[in-house]
Amino acid sequence: MFLTDALLSLVYPQSCRICGDSVEQHRFGIACKACWEKHSFTAEGSIGFYEGALRETVLWLKRQPYLPQHAVDLLVARARQPPFDTTTRIVPVPLHAERLRTRGFNQASIIGRELSRTLRLPLDGTSLIRVSSSQKYRAGLDSKGRHESVANAFAVRYPRLIENEQILLVDDVFTTGATVSACAAALIAAGARSVSILTLARARR
Repeated sequence: MFLTDALLSLVYPQSCRICGDSVEQHRFGIACKACWEKHSFTAEGSIGFYEGALRETVLWLKRQPYLPQHAVDLLVARARQPPFDTTTRIVPVPLHAERLRTRGFNQASIIGRELSRTLRLPLDGTSLIRVSSSQKYRAGLDSKGRHESVANAFAVRYPRLIENEQILLVDDVFTTGATVSACAAALIAAGARSVSILTLARARR
């Protein structure tokens, strides 16, 4: 493995797709060690990959504030498993006010509402806010571009509600982790004890 890492850095140098620095070891893949350690969240999970029925559910949820009961049941079952079973507060990833006005609802809030209702946990849709809007279309951005587009985009306006809480941050899709990492960093800075991520689907890497 040492020889492999040496060849990687000398013969086939690879740049981190997040920060641009060199990837030191083969096992880190497309990101360097520092960027792997930058994630503020403690755990992340989802129902499954962003394909098939889950993909269609996510796309539908972006158009209509409705989540099929089967998807709710799967989310609840996942949320009841470690490490998510120690959650004390549910926080949806917020939309920027402009995007919220355009869409009319926040799909992450729909997910949070269903989890809150079933798990009987408080849903906090006011503490975490988006203070800047990123590019409207991010599909063409690489991982580094996505991280840069949400840097310092989130803030906590009611830190007393977040302090010492074990937060379950919910969203529809986990792609590169850029958005949820930025959210988690803001929550940890506000005093959250831990931040775990739960999404409907995740992109294949």
